[in-house]
Amino acid sequence: MGGEDGGGGGGGGGGGGGNAGEATAPAPGAAGAGAAASAAAQQGQAGDATKARTVEVGPPLEAVISPMSPRDPYAPNPFSRKNTSLDLDDYFTGPRDIQKHSKWPIFLQMHGSILPKLIVPLLAVGGWATMFTCISKFIKPLGINPLLLTVLGFVVGLGLSFRSSTAYERYAEGRRYWAQLILASQNLGRIFWVHAEEREGEQGKADLLAKLTALNLIVAFSAALKHKLRFEPYTCYDDLQHLVAHLDTFARAATEDEPDKAHHAFRKPNFFKATGEYLGVSFAESNPRKALKKASRPLGNLPLEILSYLAGFADELVANGQLKVSMHQTMAYNQILAMNDILTGTDRVLNTPLPIAYSIAIAQITWVYILLLPFQLLNALDWITIPGTIAAAYIILGILFIGREIENPFGKDVNDLPLEAYCAQVASEMDIIASHRKRRNAEWIETTENRVLWPLSNSGFQTWMHRGEDKIREAVKHKVEANYESKVRAEKELLNGEKSHHHKPVVEAV
Repeated sequence: MGGEDGGGGGGGGGGGGGNAGEATAPAPGAAGAGAAASAAAQQGQAGDATKARTVEVGPPLEAVISPMSPRDPYAPNPFSRKNTSLDLDDYFTGPRDIQKHSKWPIFLQMHGSILPKLIVPLLAVGGWATMFTCISKFIKPLGINPLLLTVLGFVVGLGLSFRSSTAYERYAEGRRYWAQLILASQNLGRIFWVHAEEREGEQGKADLLAKLTALNLIVAFSAALKHKLRFEPYTCYDDLQHLVAHLDTFARAATEDEPDKAHHAFRKPNFFKATGEYLGVSFAESNPRKALKKASRPLGNLPLEILSYLAGFADELVANGQLKVSMHQTMAYNQILAMNDILTGTDRVLNTPLPIAYSIAIAQITWVYILLLPFQLLNALDWITIPGTIAAAYIILGILFIGREIENPFGKDVNDLPLEAYCAQVASEMDIIASHRKRRNAEWIETTENRVLWPLSNSGFQTWMHRGEDKIREAVKHKVEANYESKVRAEKELLNGEKSHHHKPVVEAV
């Protein structure tokens, strides 16, 4: 890192290769030159003192902006799961990487399946069905009329349908909010970068860096929102710390004052606790709000505080005359308002679950139905009652558990929303916006590569500039007819191509 590679003397970056701000110890000039040796010793001591004060600031600049590397090697990778990984935490936790493609049939795929969390309940149901069947066979018959299958089956189906539809509605609503966040981030980033003017000289350089800082705050908002929705209230996370370290926020102060509590979330649970969480054992699951309850300092609301900084930045752009058009000013404030609406909307989805009375009643009704199955299946299925009960329990409990897992779409279960991917998308798109400077129209319009009447003509802008206005308008009108003829010709050639497997070009350059 930057604080270790550029030290004085024989360090890895010695000899002038150290980072900026770090002193290096030059070699003495000639043997016996006492003054030079004394000066070298003093500089070496100064270099050691400077090195001691150096803070690790990240990779060298050339490693970050290297055009040969598509990704900064020091940047956190949200898609760390490997197909060959044997880590259970990597396999049974999520969210699932939507860019991965599995060639297994969907009914054989385990990553994302609810089956691991059904192992313990199905073992319990299997033991119950086995015990009941053995008692009925060897001690006393306990089979009853299967009338309850029909009566209770309707009620259980109604409850599970309500549970599943409500959970998926919350899942879809959470996805809509994140889509709106991506849209608002794109709009606000484009307004700041394209429409906010840069002043002359050194002020222009400062304006450029200020606009880059504002784009970083837009990225920071999405990352802070993700952590807030997962009850991670501090700033010590890899995808957030470097974006908000310069901001005066309650979360930063709490992180600096309580480093042990802030880093407690990075500790891995022991084997038994982790296994219990994988299997969905409720006694092993940790309270997701534990970090909030253990805090002894105010944690604030980091996404809201970031919005305050963005609003202040927009105010200063207007006050400095950098955002002159009133429509652009209105658009900027509207996007900040939209981001605030997304903040409150996602908070509403997170903190308004299905009423606990519904959840308890549906769970109790479902379990009563499953436990009564052996009594009603025994007379008809005999020993097949055991696998039949397990199969029925798998179907019914699977639907129940899926609804419980997707009810909170912002967590770290395999089927939750891939918030890391959405945050990475926002960061990537801010970089894309910032990679292009504002261009004059003539720079990209008046070029030979601009084929203004393609596919009617292969000629560029400059060629058509030498033709009369009547010719241009006539060509525009003829383009409609040419496109229709090309469409008809393409359909005919497609039909012929299905027989002869020979295709001709649909459009010919003029």
